[in-house]
Amino acid sequence: MKIAYVVPRYGTEIRGGAETGARMFAEHLVADRGYEVEVVTTCALDALTWQDELAEGTESINGVSVRRIASEAGRSVGFHPLSGQLLADPEHAGVDDMERWVDLQGPRSPALLKAVEASDADVIAFYPYLYYPTIRGLPLVWERAIMHPAAHEEPALHLPVFDELFAQCRGLVFQTRSERRLVTERFNVATTPQVLVGLGVEEVAGSADAARATFGLGEAPYLLCIGRVDDKKGTGILWRFFQTYKERHPGPLRLVFVGQVVNPPDEADDVVVTGMIGDGDKWGLLRGALAVVSPSPFEAFSITVVEAMTAGAPVIVNAVCGATREHCELSGAGMWFDGFAEFEAVVERMAGDAVLHLTMRHNGLRYVEANYRWPVILERYCAFLEEFTGR
Repeated sequence: MKIAYVVPRYGTEIRGGAETGARMFAEHLVADRGYEVEVVTTCALDALTWQDELAEGTESINGVSVRRIASEAGRSVGFHPLSGQLLADPEHAGVDDMERWVDLQGPRSPALLKAVEASDADVIAFYPYLYYPTIRGLPLVWERAIMHPAAHEEPALHLPVFDELFAQCRGLVFQTRSERRLVTERFNVATTPQVLVGLGVEEVAGSADAARATFGLGEAPYLLCIGRVDDKKGTGILWRFFQTYKERHPGPLRLVFVGQVVNPPDEADDVVVTGMIGDGDKWGLLRGALAVVSPSPFEAFSITVVEAMTAGAPVIVNAVCGATREHCELSGAGMWFDGFAEFEAVVERMAGDAVLHLTMRHNGLRYVEANYRWPVILERYCAFLEEFTGR
């Protein structure tokens, strides 16, 4: 079988996000199942700008044929004013404004659309739902198209421009029950062939002691937050809650942020911002954390939460986020907060109840083994693909 993934960006340099999910599927289908896999993408790396940074052309990355095509423009400077206007009342957005929104958001690449049309793949998988390559590309090849929406509750999901997109899609791949419930209720696609698979974990070596030494943590307990340090991802709320917590509970507890910095926290002795780091250091920090915090209200899956459980770290998540709260509810390996009072209580429990902490560690490992190892993921996913192509 040959499958093509259509994504806005692709590469081993990219950490997190839907594009990393696409890369993980592509590489495992080649290595573990012997599929032929190609990727059609742009030359962008940064999801905030979509500016071309890589050379056009085709290369093989871990057995996957990756074709990069230049875009006509990254994210236009006119996008944000229009987006703010439309997303304030998305259900009533006008057709012309929505079409402009799609093109201005980018990455706009008519040449990429031609490459999608020309693909001889048995299945063409679009990942995620939100951007130009999916919105413009899926209708061109709808008979062979499936979609990994990577959807979460956000204003853009309620733009009418997506109604026809989801109606045309002949197969849907979901990461969590909450995502499936959200999409089926929003678009009335309960009868569309679909599968719930999630993402597999790719664990690497990394010493907690070495990570502590590298980032100057000593023996202090710490909360860990991995992902873009961006107020839109909830990190502003997190460091402010942590600051208030430390004022009320003085002690050695620290907070560590790992990832691209968009909105840095205020400088403080007990807050560490590492920027981008290697996988070994990341896994070392995961293995040494008191807990891993996912403060984002908008996640479709959160591989970081599953990685935390794999590393034996309990998790603390935003109660508003359906996907991450679902992980906690199903696993018994985490807790959630909705406001400072709950954050304070959760951190106190994590730090002060050794039996609870150990129980959550064990629960998380069982949850990952049952649901998010690649053999389990691929069994469900490949059965779906084979049934899809056989219809």
